[in-house]
Amino acid sequence: MKNSLLSILVTLLTFAGSTVLAQTHRPRFHFSPKAHWINDPNGMVYYKGVYHLFCQYYPESSVWGPMHWVHATSKDMVHWQEQPVALYPDSLGYIFSGSAVVDINNTTGFGKNGQTPLVAIFTHHNPKLEKQKPEQVESQSLAYSLDEGKTWTKYAGNPVLSNPGITDFRDPKVRWYEAGKKWIMTLATKDRITFFSSPDLKSWSKESDFGSDAGAHGGVWECPDLFPLTHNGKTVWVLIVNINPGGPNGGSATQYFLGDFDGKAFKAYSKETKWMDFGPDNYAGVTFSNTGNRTVLMGWMNNWQYADKVPTSPWRGATTVPREMGLKAVGNELYLTSTPIKELNGLDEPGVSLKSLTVKDSYDLTAKTKKETSLFKLELTAPATADFSVVLANKQGNELVVGYDKKANAYYIDRSKSGKIDFEKGFGKRHTAPRLSADANLSMTLLSDVASVELFADGGLTVMTEIFFPESDMTQLSIKSAQGIAISSLKLTPLNASQKEGM
Repeated sequence: MKNSLLSILVTLLTFAGSTVLAQTHRPRFHFSPKAHWINDPNGMVYYKGVYHLFCQYYPESSVWGPMHWVHATSKDMVHWQEQPVALYPDSLGYIFSGSAVVDINNTTGFGKNGQTPLVAIFTHHNPKLEKQKPEQVESQSLAYSLDEGKTWTKYAGNPVLSNPGITDFRDPKVRWYEAGKKWIMTLATKDRITFFSSPDLKSWSKESDFGSDAGAHGGVWECPDLFPLTHNGKTVWVLIVNINPGGPNGGSATQYFLGDFDGKAFKAYSKETKWMDFGPDNYAGVTFSNTGNRTVLMGWMNNWQYADKVPTSPWRGATTVPREMGLKAVGNELYLTSTPIKELNGLDEPGVSLKSLTVKDSYDLTAKTKKETSLFKLELTAPATADFSVVLANKQGNELVVGYDKKANAYYIDRSKSGKIDFEKGFGKRHTAPRLSADANLSMTLLSDVASVELFADGGLTVMTEIFFPESDMTQLSIKSAQGIAISSLKLTPLNASQKEGM
């Protein structure tokens, strides 16, 4: 009997140990599912004080499979609570990416007795047609909710937009265009974006195409978004286009165009390629609907180059932190900026602030704070006159290096010694991003979770997102500069991991 009890105890302890080990790389302040696979964020919408996040999801494995929509809710976009699966595959196919809107005027007629419908617009992907009629595989469909997103009913008239004969015909991002009193759908159509309009979300008319001769075309165009921002009192329309492969540092990435939109056609100021995020791990990002004057974007914190190989269990995939989108001019050129939302400040714990810090060789920040943590926000300003780096490390000798290269006038993140990198031959590399700002002083905000860093430089002009997989938490933090650098100001803020919900 004692032996049996001992055996059971050993088994339980082994299981508990393996579970803890498996959760080593679980994000603390980014959304990740309790288990299984996620990719693209979908259907992001704000309604009655609640943010709704859906993602591409396969509930039977931690690799891609027949797509569903997982659902999570939050009151601040930081603490997420996973909800029951919202949409399941059906006879029309898998549930691919899309968006959701608040149909305030009940243009669809789905609302009864004064109810306001939430409407999801998504791609149906029919695997049965893939070999027979590949140009008919994808079409656009609707589902609606009359109980504030808790349950969803698919529209009996699906699909509402049939495929005209395009192999990649997906990812509808829909918004209300007030000037024309109509809905606008921004749709990825192989090597371009096609705009459609509708009075009721059910009947759609093609308006125009954009992009076959613009931007980067190293891979298929996916997951677009169209939204207005204001700069110096002028409305500027932003068209986001995700591309896979063809990113600036390999694999998946997000490009954007700035221009004018008149309800029918988008006219870009320039056809050159601009990147929203130069890191390899921010893909398929789109914005929340119904957020008023705020424009907030979240992406999938992964890359199709290795997404199904990353060493996490029992889940795979997470989202980036939400980012406030803006515009900033550098000389005569206008750029899109991304900065962490202010709600993330709710995670702040007492930290340390330093002024006029001279660094020669190495400066140990961990010793200064007297607190070892891999969860922090580091903010610093310095003259752009010398090389320097921020080094995250652990007792096993793993290192992740985030730095500025003066000669190249570029930022970089080097994960070549960051821990487990052998699951994909291209993972352990040094990635670079140009410094776009012309200011004499540079600024950096670095967000660190247990297995990711997000760099927002120069007010969000240059952004890099990277995941990594250390053998243990990166709790040792230092700043290095062989030449020496005078840092104007530095603030290191530990973040409260206990506030993560729904794990």
